[in-house]
Amino acid sequence: MSAPVVNIPPPLLPELPLPPDSYDVHRDAQTPLIIDNGSTHLRWGFATSSTPRWGTNLVSKYKERRHNRPLVLFGDAVDVESGARAQSRAAWEGDILLNFDALENALDYAFVSLGVDGNGVNHPILMSERLSNPLHSRGLTSELMFELYSVPSLSYCVDGIMSFYKNNGLSDGLSISFNTASTSVIPILGGKGIMSCAKRIPWGALQASDYLLKLLQLKYPTFPSRVTPFHTNWILQNHCDVASDYPALLRSLADPPTLKSSNVIVQFPYVPAAVDERSEEQLAKLAEKRKEQGRKLQEMAARNRIEKLQQKETDLQNLTALRDSRAGETRREWEAILEDEGFEDDQDLDDAIRKLDADIKKSRKKDAPDEDEMIPDFPYADIPDERLDEDGLKEKKKQRLLRAGYEARVRARREKEREREERVAEEKQEELERESDLGSWSQKLRQEQEALIAKIRERERRRTALSDRKSAAAQARMKNIANLATDERVPKKRKAGGEDSFGADDADWAIYRKINTDAPSDDEEDDLARLSTIEDKLLLHDPTFSLEETHAALSNQRSALLSAFKPTYPDTDMEGSMRIHLSTERWRVCETWFSPGMAGIDSAGLGEVIQNVVSRFDANDQARLVQNIFLTGSPSKFPGLPVRLQNTLRPLLPQEMPIGIRRADDATLDAWRGMAKFSLTNEFKQTGMSRAEYNEHGPERVKKWWGSNWNYALEC
Repeated sequence: MSAPVVNIPPPLLPELPLPPDSYDVHRDAQTPLIIDNGSTHLRWGFATSSTPRWGTNLVSKYKERRHNRPLVLFGDAVDVESGARAQSRAAWEGDILLNFDALENALDYAFVSLGVDGNGVNHPILMSERLSNPLHSRGLTSELMFELYSVPSLSYCVDGIMSFYKNNGLSDGLSISFNTASTSVIPILGGKGIMSCAKRIPWGALQASDYLLKLLQLKYPTFPSRVTPFHTNWILQNHCDVASDYPALLRSLADPPTLKSSNVIVQFPYVPAAVDERSEEQLAKLAEKRKEQGRKLQEMAARNRIEKLQQKETDLQNLTALRDSRAGETRREWEAILEDEGFEDDQDLDDAIRKLDADIKKSRKKDAPDEDEMIPDFPYADIPDERLDEDGLKEKKKQRLLRAGYEARVRARREKEREREERVAEEKQEELERESDLGSWSQKLRQEQEALIAKIRERERRRTALSDRKSAAAQARMKNIANLATDERVPKKRKAGGEDSFGADDADWAIYRKINTDAPSDDEEDDLARLSTIEDKLLLHDPTFSLEETHAALSNQRSALLSAFKPTYPDTDMEGSMRIHLSTERWRVCETWFSPGMAGIDSAGLGEVIQNVVSRFDANDQARLVQNIFLTGSPSKFPGLPVRLQNTLRPLLPQEMPIGIRRADDATLDAWRGMAKFSLTNEFKQTGMSRAEYNEHGPERVKKWWGSNWNYALEC
C-alpha cells in the first residue's frame, strides 16, 4: 500500500472586512461586548450574536509606497502588502500580554468593525485572560479600557472555564485547555474553578509547530524550498495524530512495509521543467546546424592561427634582416636604430629573435602533431678527442649531450609504448572476466575499494589522533623522538669534524616517516588514484553501484542519520525532490504533550500534571473530577487524544474510579460563546469592575467570582 500524497496549500488570501452591523440596535441597549483575547486570534462581538468576528491577533504599522501614507493593518490584512509581515507585532509575547500598542490597534479595529461610533464604548466588557495572568498585564489592560475607551464596567474570565461552562454549565469536571503557548489543567467543582489547584504546562501549539519545523529541517537540510511556520502549522493541524501507545507504535514502525504504509507525503508546489516538444526532424536539423557552426568556428580558428604564424614569420625575417644590417652602421647609429625599433641593446634583439623562432617552431609542430621526430645527426660525437681542435671538442661535448637527451626520449617512448601494451592486455583480460562473471568481477573490485577506503580512513584517523597530544598515537610519536634523541648515532652536540650517521640505516627512515605526518605520502596519492579508477569502472559497468557508495560521497556525508533520510530521486524528478515524507514526526510532535522532555522542556507531562491536580482532592471530589474531563482548544481536536489520555490516566487512578473524557463541541469558538452566554445572566452585573471601583482601587483590581483568576481556593 503506497503512502498518500497531499498537496501543501498556498497561503490563504486575506478576507475582505465585513461591513459593520447596524449599531442602532445596540446604541442605548448596554449590550455586553465579548472579547476573547487569544495569543493567536482575537474574537469579538455583541453578546446577542451567534458567531463572533475574528482575526489573527497581529498588527503592522506600514508605510504605503504608492501614495506614501502610513497604514495600520490588522489580522489577515497584514499579508496584503508585501513587507508588512516583517514589521508586524503581536500583543502577546509567548503566553504574556505585553505589547499594549498592538492591543490598542486591534481593539480599535474591533470596535470600528462593530460600528461603535460614539466618543467611547458605552458597553460592559467581558474579556478573557490567561490562567494566572500577571497583575501588571491586567492593570495595563484595565487602564486602556477605562482611560481610552471609557467603558462602564470590565470583567475578566479564564477561557478554559468559560468553554467548560458553555458545554457543561455549572457542573463538576476537569477543564484541560490547549492554548497557543501553554496547556492549562483547571479543576471545577460546582461550576467554580479551583484556581489554587490549577496547573499550567509551558507547551502549546506554537511550540509544537516550531518543534515540527526543527525536525523537518534536520531531516531535509537541503530541501529545495523554504519550509515556513505556516506549512508546519498546517501539517500539525491536518496530519499529526496522538498515538495511543507511543513505544508500541515505534516498534511496529520498525517493519519497513508498515512504516511505508503509515507515511504521509506532503507535496510542495514546484514548477515542472520545460519539455522539448520538437520533432526528430527538427532536432536533427538543429544538431546539423550546431555541427556546421562548429566547423565554421574551427575554420575561423585555423585561419587565425595561419595569419598569426605568417605575421610571426614576417617579423622574424625583419628582425633577422635588422640584425644582419648592423655591420654597415656605426655604434651610435646602431643604438639609435635599436631605440627606434624598441630594443634596449643587442641582447634584447637576440632574445626577441629566439623567442619568435621558438614560437614558430611550436606552432608548426602543433599543426602537424603526428609527424615523427627526425633522427638527428651527431657527427662529432664519436670522433676521438686527439683528432679535434678546441672548437671541435666543444662541439663534440654539445652533441654528446644532445644525443644523450635524444636516446633518453627514445627509451621513454619505448617504455610508454610497452606500458600501453601491457595496459591494453590487462584491460582485455579484465573485460573477459567481466563478461564471463560480472558478479565476481564486481565483488572483487568492491572488496578492493573497501580495503583502500579503510586504509585511507586509517591514515586520516591517525593524523587526527596525532593532533591530540594526549592520544596514544601522539605519545608513541613523542616516544620515537625521545629514542632518536638518546640514539648514540645522533650526536647531542656536534663538534668540529663530528659525523652525523643518522640515515645510514633504512630503519632510520621508517622512524622518520612515522614522525613526519604533515605531508601526504606517495602511497596515499597512489591509493586515491587507484580508488578513483576502481569507482569509475564500477559506476560504468555495475548497475547496483551508485554515487552514494563512492569515497567522495562517503567523505562528504555529514551523518548516518541524514543519509538515511536523504531522498534518492533522479536529478530530473522535480516533483519527487519537492516532497516531504512524514513518518514518526506525525506522532512524535503530539507526544510532547505527554513527554515534554523529548523537546527539551523541563516539565511534567499531561498525565502526571492531571494526577498531581486530582490528588489534592478527597476521594469523592476526585471521582467527580475525572468523570468529566473536558478538552478544549484547537489542539484538543488531534485524533487519538481521548484514547491516549484514557490509557495514560487509567494506571494512575484507582481501578474502581470511572474516567469520562469529552471534547468541546466547537473547540475554537466555545470559549467566546460561553462568555456570551454568561454575560446575558443577572450574575454578570456583579462580576464587573465599575468606573468608580477602578478610580478607588486602581487598575489591578479584579472581582472574585467562579470564572475569574482570583477564585475559590482550597488548602492544597
